[in-house]
Amino acid sequence: MTASPRGPLDGVRVVTFAPLYQGPYATTLLADLGADVVTVERPGTGDGARAQGHMFGALNRGKRSITLDLKDPAGQERARRLARTADILVEAFRPGTMDRYGLGYPRLSAANPGLVYVSLSGFGQDGPYRDRAGHDLVYQAAAGLLDALADRPGAVHPPPDLETGAIVGALYTVIGALAGLIGRSALGRGTYIDLSTQEALLSVIPLRLDPVLNGGDAPQRGGHDPGYGLYRCADGRLIALGIGFEDHFWAALCRATGLTEYADLRQADRLAGGDRIAARLSEALATRPYPEWQAEFDRIGVPVGPVNRLTDILADPHVRARKAIRTLRGHPARRYARQPLRLSGYAEPEPGPAPGLGEHNASLLRELDDTSLNPEEVSEP
Repeated sequence: MTASPRGPLDGVRVVTFAPLYQGPYATTLLADLGADVVTVERPGTGDGARAQGHMFGALNRGKRSITLDLKDPAGQERARRLARTADILVEAFRPGTMDRYGLGYPRLSAANPGLVYVSLSGFGQDGPYRDRAGHDLVYQAAAGLLDALADRPGAVHPPPDLETGAIVGALYTVIGALAGLIGRSALGRGTYIDLSTQEALLSVIPLRLDPVLNGGDAPQRGGHDPGYGLYRCADGRLIALGIGFEDHFWAALCRATGLTEYADLRQADRLAGGDRIAARLSEALATRPYPEWQAEFDRIGVPVGPVNRLTDILADPHVRARKAIRTLRGHPARRYARQPLRLSGYAEPEPGPAPGLGEHNASLLRELDDTSLNPEEVSEP
């Protein structure tokens, strides 16, 4: 089989009207798989992420940018012409906004029946919350991910460090877009996908949600298994122990750390004595530096690993061996974490940097044979 120069999505065009995080992350993953991604931005200011330091660059590598004023009839018409060239369209406006611009699915699919159209929103296209404003923290809260904080004392609580809603929503955007592409060969047409970030988050917590949905009790808070946690070694380095219900791993850990009196404990017993046993384990692990413990645990097969700082990633020998960090084409000082799919038979695309605002206005309008603009309007930086 001849390797594709741009990956399995070579020849697929994605047009995205989705700024900030969730939409750009999703369409970057599609670009990493070889798709031609065109991001439509507001003239003058562009995607709001452009004002957030590295955010735009991190989420928009390898794309093309065109600026269109969607409040202007001429901009709407150019957007419709662009959509006629698309296989996938992603949008993240408030529900109903694309329809008001003449860019809703019914109108665009009439001109482009194969279009896979993905609408991203916090709460979906219908229901009582459809028009509610929100960002990632709001969707995490509504989906129950912050359940442990609901009854915790205190008037102020810091938010989670990770934008889980945007990340999970982006992954479901990719799944939906790819499912739509595959499905159109069977349906003979594209499809419309209504993706709610709240519902995406609900779908990834089945082990916590399922008991409640089926008449059981909510999972108990507390109950710390000492085999599953973070501990500090003699050199100050934190390690992560990843022992869950596997009693044989726990027994091996206890023998290695000299806590043989706990080696026969089952998980239920470990949970019951969690704090007391964790304190003893902490004392034992604090007697040797991290490299010695890692070597010992690797030898006996106990699941343990370092707590890497972000600044440790580049030097991590496994990350380096797997070439998980790459450099942008033509920009060797600009690094990024590659998408994790290793696809045999395809040459992975080598993306360039994120585009300048409107950088591809002229070339994209020429592709659309749009001669209605004068040279000043279509000039590229």
